[in-house]
Amino acid sequence: MVSILIDNELLLRSFQPDDAPALFKAVDESRMHLRSWLRWVDATTKQEHILQFIQRTQQQLHNQQALELGIFHNRDIIGGIGMHDWDHLLKKAQLGYWIKKEYEGQGIINKCLVRFIDFLFEKPGLNKIEIHFMPANKRSAKVAERLGCKVEGVIRQSYFMNGRLEDLVITGLLKTEWKSPNN
Repeated sequence: MVSILIDNELLLRSFQPDDAPALFKAVDESRMHLRSWLRWVDATTKQEHILQFIQRTQQQLHNQQALELGIFHNRDIIGGIGMHDWDHLLKKAQLGYWIKKEYEGQGIINKCLVRFIDFLFEKPGLNKIEIHFMPANKRSAKVAERLGCKVEGVIRQSYFMNGRLEDLVITGLLKTEWKSPNN
């Protein structure tokens, strides 16, 4: 199990099977807010889907393929943060994140990502992280910019979302470029 303390109120930690009811509730309450950007939201219609997701993420962590953590605010699940497409040869991975609507705009995602990126460059020894987003997702564009990610390109019509092909902005951050506010 992975656990990363952010501050007195925020904690990142691996999801456990008994988190399934609270995680499903968080996703379900945020469904309309999240579905514009995340494909998996519409396919997550039952608590059973969340339990399968948790079991899958535990196996992916064991196989060193990915790392999914819950964002806990005073012990309540308010979002998720993860590292996907872990390439051990290139020492890079893609980051993903989401947060419940009522917590948006409070700097929580940025604070969690700063600490998570510190962890990823230090513990698994990544050399590069990437954040991918659709051009219309202005919030994710701002998150990537604040972290110091550089736009590496736009892959046209490479993401299928809500029945349409969308462009995908690819941003990247190298370990040598990382200026953690925690250091």
